[in-house]
Order: sequence, then structure tokens, then C-alpha cells
Amino acid sequence: MKRVEDRFESKFEIREIGRVASVRKFIVIATGLPSCMNGQIVEFASNIQGLVMGFTEDKVQILVLGDASSIRAGDEIYNRGKSLNLPVSDDFIGRVINALCQPQDCRGPVYTDKTFPVFRVAPGVMERVPVKETLETGTLILDSIIPIAKGQRQLLIGDRLTGKTTVAMDAILNQKGKDVICIYCCIGKPYSSLVKILDVLKEKDALEYTIIVTGVASVSTGEQYLAPYTACMLGEYFMYKGKDVYVVFDDLTKHSWVYRQISLLLERAPGREAYPGDIFYIHSQLMERAGYLKPELGGGSMTFFPIVEILQGDVTGYIPTNLISMTDGQLYFSTDLFNKGFKPAIDFGLSVSRIGNKAQWPAMKDLSKSLRLDYLQYRELVQMTQLRTTGLSKEAEQKLKRGEAINKLIIQDKNKPVAIEKQILYLIALNLGMLDNLSISQAKTFKSNVLQYVLKKLPSYTKELRDTMEITDEMRQKLETTLKDFVKDILKPE
Repeated sequence: MKRVEDRFESKFEIREIGRVASVRKFIVIATGLPSCMNGQIVEFASNIQGLVMGFTEDKVQILVLGDASSIRAGDEIYNRGKSLNLPVSDDFIGRVINALCQPQDCRGPVYTDKTFPVFRVAPGVMERVPVKETLETGTLILDSIIPIAKGQRQLLIGDRLTGKTTVAMDAILNQKGKDVICIYCCIGKPYSSLVKILDVLKEKDALEYTIIVTGVASVSTGEQYLAPYTACMLGEYFMYKGKDVYVVFDDLTKHSWVYRQISLLLERAPGREAYPGDIFYIHSQLMERAGYLKPELGGGSMTFFPIVEILQGDVTGYIPTNLISMTDGQLYFSTDLFNKGFKPAIDFGLSVSRIGNKAQWPAMKDLSKSLRLDYLQYRELVQMTQLRTTGLSKEAEQKLKRGEAINKLIIQDKNKPVAIEKQILYLIALNLGMLDNLSISQAKTFKSNVLQYVLKKLPSYTKELRDTMEITDEMRQKLETTLKDFVKDILKPE
């Protein structure tokens, strides 16, 4: 027989009841909630949730996570003493959800039996290991010159419409078959932009390992603010299960605008560019959660690609400088390069990965060690000689030819990532000087057909390279012979 306490346990609920004092767009000022704490969840009478954002002496400031139009002064508010925990599950993979983990793709509910805290402390130094594996992005510039490691935070910064999202998306497409969970978080962008991204993911069969977290411009301000933290929470769920996770935040400039609106309505003092002083904290607490865990904690990793939009190439703004200081490197996208047809429009001079080549494949490290310097010297030489057509030394002419060959190699079509096995073939041919005299059409033929040709002659090439990540002297000789045959057989002189 059940005890009396057990029989009545489910019929009682402890909650604190307050009342709405005033409503300012999406901020509610409430009274009568003396026990609630910062970051807790409260519920309005209309079943809409709110997040406690701060206090005054006798009032509570609440951010509405939904449509605030139905909330009126005098309405009741219920505090159950719960922090913001949201459901997590493997079933979220392939789905489109909002910042509260509610499905938005008309494919029915997601069944979950576990929750994770949205705001949590980042893993400490003793809970991490140094990054050691490369994240294959499928973009030749990144994989060869500015390598990205699993567990790294790499900032993508540039003017609007310079290809930042395209590079981040290519990295998602390149994770197919590599056992990496991808999360794309859309913050403050138009719904039409999200539809385009969804179309690309569906077309390339990339949705089967990707989660889309939407905080588009048409949803409430509270959901836009919460979206990156929800994406990070889902990533942590997989990371602690030992998975590798790749998260794109597109973009944190819009997130900053959202937080500025919230802060000004909370009557917090505006600082530089009218942003509140604690905006550094809200982004740093997000960025710190990326990393590579110790094997005892699952051994998973979480890599961040935050995107920041700047105006007219000005990287000295408050938000860009904040994020540059809290990430492990940045990719600077140049409008001038983009307009000249150099895509992806990444400026080598201003882009850096602080991890360096520590996580790079030994084969890639060996082949690409002088690539950045060669290209930068080529760019300088072009500027110096653009008014001269004669009188160049043989060495200068050779450098120009080599630079033009590099230029043809690193220009990529959007949404067509290049496997590392193919990139290594590119670099071997480049170092042998095979590409120096190719026309644009011949270079395109080389790039599109070289891997298939090599695999016909050397079927074990990709497996050997994946297993060892190195090229033996014997394999190098075979590859060089095969590449010379390819140039002779396939690339007919024009």
C-alpha cells in the first residue's frame, strides 16, 4: 500500500506567483517574485516562457521567449525555480528547430527523454587535450595554408556578400561520410536566406548529419538571443558522447544587435557603439565552450565557425575586435578580391590560424610549407610590374608563372568542396611545375579529372593516404609519374 505522502506527491506543485507590472515590447517587468534567480525560466498565464535577465530592488526583468503581444499588465507569472534546460536527442539530426528545440519543419515532434542546460560553464583546462586532428573543410586555401583543427574557434570576418557563409557551408558539405555532426545556427537573417541553405543541404544530402537551429529575423527577439546557446548546447550533447561537432554561428553581428536592443530596454547603460559592457561576456562564455575533451570525458570535440559582418572592411569595431580576441584565428574576406573574381575571397595577409600546422596531415604540411609565401610574393610582384611589360628577369617571370598557377588552383566554385586526397595531387603537380604553363580551361580540366585518372592507375592511393596521412618516397614517385602521364594524355596542347 502506498504511503499518504506518495499518493499526494503528484498533486502538489510548489511555485511562486508574481504579477506583470509593465510590458516594454519583449521585456516584462514583474513584481512578487523574490526567490527567482538570474537565468531561471518563468511562465506567463498564456503558457509563454520568459527568461530572467536581471533585477532592481523590488522588480524582476524578464525576456519573453515568444510573442509578447498577449501579455498584459496584471497577468500572473509563475516561477517553479527551474533553470533553462532544453531537450536533447540524436533524433534532432536532420531536423529544423527553433531556439526552444521545437521542430519547425512540419515533420512531427522529436521524442526525447533527456535535457541539457542551455547556459553552462565551459570545460576547464584540465578537462581538455591539445587539438591534434585537422577538420577537413574542403577549401584548398584553408586546408593547405590556414589549417583548421577540431576543437578550434575560427572567426570568419568580412563585409556582407563576400562569401563567408559559402565557406562555412562548404565545410558542412565536406563532412559527408566523416562522422562529424554539423549544426548551422541562423541568427537574425531573412527567412529566404535560410531556405537557400536548406535547399543546398538537401540537394547535397548533407541534412542527414546536420541540425538547423533557426533564429531568423521574423521570430521573437528572445529566440534570436537564445539561438546560438541552443546550438552550442546540442553540440555539447554530442561532444560528451565522444562525437566530433562542427557549429556555424551565422552571424554574431546580428546577435550583438539583438542583445543591444534587450539591454537598452532593460535600461542598462550604453557604452561603446551603444553596446552594453557585458556583451564581451555573453560571447566569450559561448566561444569558450568549444574544445577537445579528454578521453575520460568522451574524447569528443566541438569546432566553432562564428561569422561577423563588418562595414567597408573596418575590423576595428567593438564586436569584431572582441571576437578576434576570443577566437583562435580569423579568416578575413576582402571585397576587392571578391570583385576581382578571386573566390573564396580570403586575404592571406590578414588571415591567420593560431593553431598553425600542428593538426595538419604530414603530407599536406610538407607540400604546402612555402605556398603562402610564394603567393604573397606573387601578389607583390604583380603590383610592382603591372606598368612594365618587358625587362623582367627570368626569376621574376618564373615567380609570376608559379603565382598564376596557384591562383588557378585556389579559386573554387561554391558548394563544391575538394577532398584532401585531391588537394594533395594539386600541390604535387604545382611543386613539379606542371601547372605553370596551363591555360584556364586546361587548369579546370586538370582539377576536375585528375583524381579519377590517378585512381585508375593507383587504386590504393586514397586508402593509403587516409591510413598514414603521409606520402612515402615510393608513393611520391608513382604519383609524379602518373601526373606526368595525365598531363601528356589528357591535357592536349592548345
